Amino acid sequence: MRRWRESEIRVVAALGGNALLQRGEKPAAEIQQHHVVDAVRQLSRICQGNEIIVTHGNGPQVGMLALESANDPALDHPFPLDVLGAQTQGMIGYWLVQALDNVLECPVVALLTQTVVDAKDPAFDTPTKFVGRGYSKEEARRVGAGKWTLREDGQLWRRVVPSPEPIEVVEISIVKDLVSRGTLVVCAGGGGIPVARDQRGHLEGVEAVIDKDLAAALIARDVAADVLLLLTDVPAVLADYGLPTQHPIDRATVAELQAMSFPAGSMGPKVEAACRFVKATGKRACIGTFDDAPGLLDGSVGTNVLP
Repeated sequence: MRRWRESEIRVVAALGGNALLQRGEKPAAEIQQHHVVDAVRQLSRICQGNEIIVTHGNGPQVGMLALESANDPALDHPFPLDVLGAQTQGMIGYWLVQALDNVLECPVVALLTQTVVDAKDPAFDTPTKFVGRGYSKEEARRVGAGKWTLREDGQLWRRVVPSPEPIEVVEISIVKDLVSRGTLVVCAGGGGIPVARDQRGHLEGVEAVIDKDLAAALIARDVAADVLLLLTDVPAVLADYGLPTQHPIDRATVAELQAMSFPAGSMGPKVEAACRFVKATGKRACIGTFDDAPGLLDGSVGTNVLP
């Protein structure tokens, strides 16, 4: 498929949760929109002359909607997570598209995206994905009693839900076509709407939230991206995290990173996503902050993951 301009490079940029809501903040619309505008201001610095695909997280937002749905007296049953994931794609996609359209001259679109998982994935039996707000231990006992699984996240407790392995992005051919025509695409929000195929091959929603970094790595591989940027709130991956020998990793191979261990609820999925993309393509992935987006793109800052 021909590129819009042959000098472009194709970039998949995965926005971390801090693009929308920082720990401890109220999930008010104006607060989240403010963060989106700030993130887009930094992201726009790498858009000129490049093909860009943007993905984003939805953990706080899908948790907020789940809590609202569970507490709605008009409902006999709360909305399922796949439907709530679709709602967050619309909400966050709207904010991102509006902010991007206000600073860029290229066409921008948010694409409702489904991600296929295996209905028999063992992750359904072992919830690990944090969603929603944090609770004290006493609140967690009261909120989760009989209906939710909650685990410690730092000093607070949060709900965890299944996070199965992403296998396929249903709309990937549409993403590739739009990008090749010069459109900036926002897609796979929250890792994509989780769906599985039945015996006839038909799609149906499942109760899960897919890891957005792993979904971004899958998309980056399938669209033949030149680089995968995992944008978060720390300038680099830290080796020996929490120890006196803690230090940032500037450059590392897949093998070097896979020989280390990283926190499962934060940096672990980003490192795994970077390694998967690099191993599958021989291209480069980089982990760092929004503010360093241009440096991440040229490999001068952040943690560069190499073949």
